[in-house]
Amino acid sequence: MRNLTFLCFLFVLTACNWSASREKKTQELVNKEILGIDWEDVDQYPLFADCDETASKQEQKQCFMTTLLKHFSETLEESDFVVEEAVNDTIFVDFLMEVSGAISLLEIDKGGITDDQLPGFDEQITKCLNRLPKIEPALKRGIPVRAKFRIPIVLQ
Repeated sequence: MRNLTFLCFLFVLTACNWSASREKKTQELVNKEILGIDWEDVDQYPLFADCDETASKQEQKQCFMTTLLKHFSETLEESDFVVEEAVNDTIFVDFLMEVSGAISLLEIDKGGITDDQLPGFDEQITKCLNRLPKIEPALKRGIPVRAKFRIPIVLQ
């Protein structure tokens, strides 16, 4: 009987160690997996309706950027900006795409010449972003994620 009690006690002690060891290994695997994820890049770029979701990542990026810049170009051509002297400037628009597909303007990085020559340009950019057609959000490991983008707009 004494031997049986001793064996049970020994089994309980070693079983606790097996459980703790398994949890530790699981945590190590999770940490290793998290460290292996590139948080600066998405697996699938945001997609407009006319972009192919089965295309390669580079083709998706190209479709997204082309469609976005085309929309900006068309919207800005509709505006009636009058300039007193030639403007040759590059403006950078930073925006955030939410998980829901909504877009919010973060910053417009432009020179002083653009401010002087094109008052109301910021409002026009905001209008462009608000008029974008529906966009499916970017995906990371199959999960919709927020993504920040910067697009250049060349004014001539």
